[in-house]
Amino acid sequence: MQADNDPNQPQEAPVAADTVEPTSEAPATESALDPWETLEAEAAKWKEISLRTAAEMENLRKRTAREREDAIRYSNQRLLEELLPVIDNFEMGMMAAAQDTSSMIYIGMDMVRRQLNEFLASQGVEEIPTTGNFDPNLHDAVAQEEDGAGEEGRILRATRRGFRLRDRLLRPASVVVSKAPTPAEGVEA
Repeated sequence: MQADNDPNQPQEAPVAADTVEPTSEAPATESALDPWETLEAEAAKWKEISLRTAAEMENLRKRTAREREDAIRYSNQRLLEELLPVIDNFEMGMMAAAQDTSSMIYIGMDMVRRQLNEFLASQGVEEIPTTGNFDPNLHDAVAQEEDGAGEEGRILRATRRGFRLRDRLLRPASVVVSKAPTPAEGVEA
């Protein structure tokens, strides 16, 4: 019993009287939670998290590249939108100068118009066609007029040119659209 009181020997903690010894069920529970299986489950969880994170990063990389490309492609959009009223006013001046096509003013303005059109084309700007049927995605109907042909929804004339930048609408074309003639009063249809 002398060895029990040796100060150099590690002493065991006293066991509480109400401590219960493990039963035969405890080893079965521990075997169900085998440390190796627990580690494999943990590794599988972290592998799934890393795969999801890698996929999210790849999606972010693609989205960022697409947004950067769009920013470059459409960087001049605001400038071009502000330039369109200037072009409209220039076209009105061209119509006034067209009365004398041999004048130097008209010839000079025509050269400027060609340069403007070349600049717009080089920036990817296209004029929206104003022939055929009305398309609410491209045209803005400012008026309707009766058409003798009886065809409804056909563009009769443009009041303001419309433009798109590649596949984006800069400004819709303002057009006058045909409507079916109304039946004359007193005549039954």
